[in-house]
Amino acid sequence: MSFDLGSEPAASGRLNCSVELQEYLTVVQRGLKAITGKWKGEIMCLLSEGPKRFNELRRGIPGVTQHMLAAQLRDLEKSGLIVRHDYEQAPPRVEYELSEAGKALRPVGDALHDWAKAYAPASEAGKH
Repeated sequence: MSFDLGSEPAASGRLNCSVELQEYLTVVQRGLKAITGKWKGEIMCLLSEGPKRFNELRRGIPGVTQHMLAAQLRDLEKSGLIVRHDYEQAPPRVEYELSEAGKALRPVGDALHDWAKAYAPASEAGKH
């Protein structure tokens, strides 16, 4: 597929490409928004090993604050990528795990990994 997006924005303020490519880009951007954000990759990585409690995630991600972890977990849950399980017991217990949609991202991650190894500059790795 060729992505000739034009060299200048259209006078109308819309992207100067076909409607099909505009729709394609909109969907891709929606997907990227769901998975990008500070610590989301790390959270998804840890949950790919199986369900985890909040403090397990916090200990597994050096540098993440409790507030930021909670916010990113809520966002991932809202996006449908993780599931929160509340167990009614004393003391209360909460676990997080990947949803089916989250698990379905694995081949996408594998493809991006392979592409990045071949084409993305290594100096960008690990930056937040």
